[in-house]
Amino acid sequence: MAGSTTFRKREKEKARQERAKEKADDRVRRKTEKATRPSGEEGVDPDIADIVPGPQPPADDQ
Repeated sequence: MAGSTTFRKREKEKARQERAKEKADDRVRRKTEKATRPSGEEGVDPDIADIVPGPQPPADDQ
């Protein structure tokens, strides 16, 4: 029985190391993508860049 426990522990450790390696690879990939991504205007959030402040036109569905 002890042999099967050791085998399971070894497989579990291999899986843990593989997940850790994949995470590290993903971090590096995201970092390089972020560095190469073109940035818009400095200081402007791209999510709200096209929003116009003030009263909004009435919705047509009413």
